[in-house]
Amino acid sequence: MQLSPRLRAYAQLVRLPNVFTAFADICLGALVADALAEHGPAFLLLLPASGCLYCGGMVWNDYFDREQDRRERPFRPIPAGRVTPREAAVLGGALLGAGLLFAALAGWVTASALPVVLAGLLIGAIFLYDAWLKRTWAGPLGMGACRFLNVLLGLAPAGNLDGPGRVHLALVVGLYIVGVTWFARTEARLSSQRALAGAALLMLLSLLLALPLPVRLGSANSSPLFPYLLVVLGFLVGLPAVRAIRKPTPPLVQAAVKRALGGLVVLDAVLAAGLAGTVGLVILVLLLPVLYLGRWIYQT
Repeated sequence: MQLSPRLRAYAQLVRLPNVFTAFADICLGALVADALAEHGPAFLLLLPASGCLYCGGMVWNDYFDREQDRRERPFRPIPAGRVTPREAAVLGGALLGAGLLFAALAGWVTASALPVVLAGLLIGAIFLYDAWLKRTWAGPLGMGACRFLNVLLGLAPAGNLDGPGRVHLALVVGLYIVGVTWFARTEARLSSQRALAGAALLMLLSLLLALPLPVRLGSANSSPLFPYLLVVLGFLVGLPAVRAIRKPTPPLVQAAVKRALGGLVVLDAVLAAGLAGTVGLVILVLLLPVLYLGRWIYQT
């Protein structure tokens, strides 16, 4: 993929391949809420809102990690000198501001404050994670909270977040990301087999937690393939995770993390199929840019 060095640096800074995983969360919410016909414009506005918030969060992640990255990841744009800390801060602030603006417009279209409130909470969770939580034991929980809020953002235009089934759905995705984040915590150095095994079990637990969702939400359109697709996803993500657990070197751990991040799009598609019917598998289209861009731009 031919990009100028400057554009490539910014694409790496925002983790461009991963932004499509944020879009997948919004598409999941749109399909599960079954409100595209009534609130289509709002959902279209939430796609750039979620994308900007995700990319802004990645920029601030590297901004706050710049000293550690000089030791462990000197190839990243800030420690490599391809993007200055000031430029990163300006870009990160602009992206979060744009995300909040798009969410406010989605709320204006639906005459609801819920999208902008959730976007504001998400920005708070992003800063809490990037600036402090990620260096503590609670780091994976902070990242999971960000994904939890992003899924709720996708459901926001329908205005029905009070049902426990909606929270359950967001918890499945959030818990999966807690496991992925825990798995990736020491990807730049030799990892603990015990920690990797615990993180992998947490990802598995999220898939098990998804099983009762069609009944919990009273979905009449659930695809009969739903439980089998969850099993396929388990193998898709689990096999590289097992290889990394057996030999916890950075290349194998990073490969497992990359697979798990792509697996998030698959998880959203499988959940959508379980709750909105086979049409939910259309979300898998978002896996194509994740895989294509991931060949040239790192994802972790």
